[in-house]
Amino acid sequence: MKGQKNINQKYKYGKSGHKNDKQNSQQIGGTKMQVIKRDGKTVEFDREKISAAINKANTEVKPKERASKEEINEIIDYVQSLDKKRILVEDIQDIIEEKLMELDKYSLAKKYITYRYTRALVRKANTTDQSIKELIDGESDYWNNENSNKNAKVVTTQRDYLAGITSTDITRRFLLPKDVVEAHDEGIIHFHDADYFAQNALTNCELINLEDMLQNGTIMNGVMIEKPHRFLTAMTIATQIILGVTSSTYGGATVSLSHVAPFVRSSYEKYYQKYKDRGLSEIQAIEYAKQDTKKEVADGVQTFNYQVNSMTNTNGQAPFLSVCMYLGETEEYKDELALIIEEFLKQRIEGFKNEKGVYVTPAFPKLLYVLEPDNITENSKYWYLTELAAKCTAKRLVPDYISEKKMLEFKIDKNGNGNCYPCMGCRSFLTPYVDPETNKPKYYGRFNQGVVTINLVDVALSSKKDFDKFWKIYEERLELCHRALQARHERLSKVTSDVAPILWQHGALARLKKGESIHKLLHDGYSTISLGYAGLYECVKYMTGNSHTDNGEGKEFALKVMQKLNDKCKEWKEAEKIDYSVYGTPIESTTYKFAKCLQKRFGKIEGITDRDYITNSYHVPVFEEIDAFSKLKLESEFQRLSPGGAISYVETPNLQNNIEAVIEVIKFIYDNIMYAELNTKSDYCQECGYDGEILIDENLEWYCPNCGNRNHDTLNVARRTCGYIGSQFWNKGRTQEIKERVLHLDNKDAQMPDKTKEKRAV
Repeated sequence: MKGQKNINQKYKYGKSGHKNDKQNSQQIGGTKMQVIKRDGKTVEFDREKISAAINKANTEVKPKERASKEEINEIIDYVQSLDKKRILVEDIQDIIEEKLMELDKYSLAKKYITYRYTRALVRKANTTDQSIKELIDGESDYWNNENSNKNAKVVTTQRDYLAGITSTDITRRFLLPKDVVEAHDEGIIHFHDADYFAQNALTNCELINLEDMLQNGTIMNGVMIEKPHRFLTAMTIATQIILGVTSSTYGGATVSLSHVAPFVRSSYEKYYQKYKDRGLSEIQAIEYAKQDTKKEVADGVQTFNYQVNSMTNTNGQAPFLSVCMYLGETEEYKDELALIIEEFLKQRIEGFKNEKGVYVTPAFPKLLYVLEPDNITENSKYWYLTELAAKCTAKRLVPDYISEKKMLEFKIDKNGNGNCYPCMGCRSFLTPYVDPETNKPKYYGRFNQGVVTINLVDVALSSKKDFDKFWKIYEERLELCHRALQARHERLSKVTSDVAPILWQHGALARLKKGESIHKLLHDGYSTISLGYAGLYECVKYMTGNSHTDNGEGKEFALKVMQKLNDKCKEWKEAEKIDYSVYGTPIESTTYKFAKCLQKRFGKIEGITDRDYITNSYHVPVFEEIDAFSKLKLESEFQRLSPGGAISYVETPNLQNNIEAVIEVIKFIYDNIMYAELNTKSDYCQECGYDGEILIDENLEWYCPNCGNRNHDTLNVARRTCGYIGSQFWNKGRTQEIKERVLHLDNKDAQMPDKTKEKRAV
């Protein structure tokens, strides 16, 4: 038979003659051949799978065109004769096609090729099946811990995840370049929020222009909402706006309390007039009006908190919301704003009741407290608010602190003026922007287009400590991120205002006409797009042998790595008029993914890839011993090189009886770093009533140290993981990171040690 000779000449049979003995045939040279599947998994070579595939094609051709059992075995034997330790499944299929052609089995080869192609289509068409099954079954560790603020068991979250699985599948198959998808899968980069990318209308995070929507009215679901005339009404409308906006976007949103402050005065004036109309004296009318106004502020804040935490948006969770407390945003209504801030802090200190009726720490809204001359010293007018904020931080982990002093240094606009404004949600900061029509700074109503993150650890390991090679690979990976970011931008550039009227037509982000393109809002600095980075510590440690905290070679190299990110963003911005910005990524679930991908690609390298997480952004690694003030001072240099957003933190014990220590840290933040937080502990066991720190054992399982309870359903655990508080537990990588955190501040004395005060002065 033609072709038979070719195969026999290339392959010499062993002592067993024809390979009908499966055990003997699958082992060449004492080593079993490993087959690398399309999803990257490795399995042992199985000749029967190949035989089954050829036989399926056999049934589709005439008998005389079919391959005999012997011919099929000879083809399989040839594959084994290559004596490879590892072989791609695609290479095996290529060999089969080639050998069928050599045997003159052209019709069979054609059918096999068709079968192979059909199987590929089926695989592509069903990439969502397994994910959906795992989600619905509720047994997947990934889905149960994908987001520490989402409960995967409830139907609203499952609906969001199901839509996300479909979106991710469409994104991978149709919307992104193949090399971007492959790099994402291998953990070289991370294309964030692919589960929302298929919907081209969705932006990332935003500063909601609540002032415009309340003062000028808005429309929701076709219903006109006019300007409110009372604080309580304004707060209720605000929560409805927040729900509508966060249902039309993903990521985090921020509102400012200065935007609702004018309505406190409106309420006061109504109460004052009511008492005057009743014939009360001026003094009485003022006193009673103040009492009623204070009560309304308390009711309004409570309504806001209840609404925000009880509502579920289309993302399957309570709105991912931050609330800004910045006295400097208003002069006219500063006292009214102070009244609102005070009430927010008091209610957060109290906490929210859980299902057992016990007050616990909520995840949202996140509170952002701006430190400024009016509240940073003991003799300043609003110092009492800072003291209250310190007590709130010690008890409930928030507020986080923004230094007006440092932000005015960092955020310089084109007019040469410094600007202070809140982050969008967790940590994403807009770039300075001056409205060309008014020549005044503008921040509320602006947004971010999305994020792509580079894995700096992979760049370093791929270079094998060759610095020239490192910078070459770094350049290539950054351009890969650039193309991925361009895909995000291009997808949004096709959006018109009609897709999300509350955003683009009714004031949240713009007041565009119906059918008008949002294209102009994507350019010239109105919005940003973020180049994220992760693993700076491991990158520097591998390349230099030192931490970036060494104030020497490690730090010097780290700053060069950071500067490169900024240089590329500047280059892209000048070429495309798009505000690319460097972003210290909050890689919650991605930290585990990156770690696993690194271990798969490079093995476990001591001190680099031997943990199930990598370090967030520029942070000092959680296991490195360093005091709070040294950490904040060091990280401030790197935070400045993350203009698109970043946050620093210090890990502390329970400081509820040491508010002086909290205040010392707050004052240090004001003088030294733009944005930082304190990570305290705030847990509760429903089984025994233990109100203390829930611990993690050696198997990374959470347990109550008082009664041993390990049931997640009856443990209330709140931890800061990526700039925001999580309360639905975490994957193993993040849990290991939480377990290994060292304290940056001790709790020995009520007063801070003198040496600590000296460090602050420095």
